[in-house]
Amino acid sequence: MGDKDKSLTRRRAISAAMGAFGSAAAIGVTLAAFIRSTTARAASALRPPGALPEEDFLSACVHCGLCVQDCPYEILKLATVEEPVATGTPYFVAREKACEMCEDIPCAKACPTGALTHELDDIREADMGLAAFLSPETCYAMQGTACRACYVACPVKDDAITMLPLRKGNQMVFQPTVHSNACTGCGMCEEACITPEASIKVLPRAMAQKDSGLFIHG
Repeated sequence: MGDKDKSLTRRRAISAAMGAFGSAAAIGVTLAAFIRSTTARAASALRPPGALPEEDFLSACVHCGLCVQDCPYEILKLATVEEPVATGTPYFVAREKACEMCEDIPCAKACPTGALTHELDDIREADMGLAAFLSPETCYAMQGTACRACYVACPVKDDAITMLPLRKGNQMVFQPTVHSNACTGCGMCEEACITPEASIKVLPRAMAQKDSGLFIHG
């Protein structure tokens, strides 16, 4: 083989190696982005009943979707890469469809890894999030209208939500008040709220409890 042929062969080998390196690098970048998406974007997610603490949940969840399949009310979703939730993990949006508080908790029973613990046997002990009264200025009840939509919708009313009478000027109003020790985070109050943007919303419990101004009682 002549020097010219050897040089051409060498260039082809180097080109092939660089192409393989480039492909590997691209795969690495894509994989790194996917890993980041599955670990760093779950702060706002409302998880199914029985979910472990978020870090443990993300470690245990294998993105199988069995909990989504077994939800009889089609409330749960699997997050896609476009959503601000760890990709492939189950969550729900309370404003769209709240958890129906199934007594037999089929979503948790379907979980093969324990990311949704099988130890939860009473749905009233679920800890999906915490309702927070975020917008008293838009709440109809706080403006003197006889609205109790969030209170009526609550499956554990008088324990998780009460209507606290308050005097506002010359008017008596009723403030929706969340009791954190009884709230399951099901989201029925948020779904039922009749203001254009819900005045009461369910947040992940850690997020809600960081803010002392959300009309939440222990």
